[in-house]
Amino acid sequence: MNPATEAALTAADPVMAGLIRAAGPCTLRPVPRRQPYESLLSAIAHQQLNGTAAAAILRRFQALYLQPDRLPRSRYPRPEAVLATTDEALRGVGLSRAKTLAVKDVASKTLAGIVPPRRQVAGLDDEALIERLLQVRGVGRWTVEMFLMFTLGRPDVLPVADYGVQNGFRLAYAKRELPTAKALGTFGARWAPYRTTAAWYLWRAVDLHKAGQLPAPPRRAARKTATR
Repeated sequence: MNPATEAALTAADPVMAGLIRAAGPCTLRPVPRRQPYESLLSAIAHQQLNGTAAAAILRRFQALYLQPDRLPRSRYPRPEAVLATTDEALRGVGLSRAKTLAVKDVASKTLAGIVPPRRQVAGLDDEALIERLLQVRGVGRWTVEMFLMFTLGRPDVLPVADYGVQNGFRLAYAKRELPTAKALGTFGARWAPYRTTAAWYLWRAVDLHKAGQLPAPPRRAARKTATR
């Protein structure tokens, strides 16, 4: 973690300060070399599946294109190759009908320039990227937020609808109920411009709770925290 990020979050929020002490340095490491097209294909494969099942589907999907003339220099097929693949072949590797349509739409919108190449991403802010990528079938705001965080390493993303983040907040602040997305967004404004790191610590709060190592929030901080 950047020491400045740790210091800013610690100063902004005593509960976050306790999480930082308990969990240690943030180990979130983006994968910046992956193209947006590839990240979206992976994200679609992972929707509503555990990591093992999704990884198996991705391997079978990639294996469709292992011929040297169809898969140059990449583990992922070119968009043109995906569009040329029959729906039956894509369903055969384990993609549902909805995911088959989504994968083809990622390919189509990549060729149309709606899904930008990596070299253009730096010139787009978070909301501009979200607006563009939400045009892709099967891609919701959460999927784009994960892309911003784990591929691009954008520092100020707070996925307020993510269950793990909401549950981590509930546990860290000793609340009986999950916060609403609106309440979490309002409260999380104090973590800007480091909300990505704050989200990572809320995920860790769940792990700390399971291990019996979650620090109790200061009473004053817990009383002031709204959930609605």
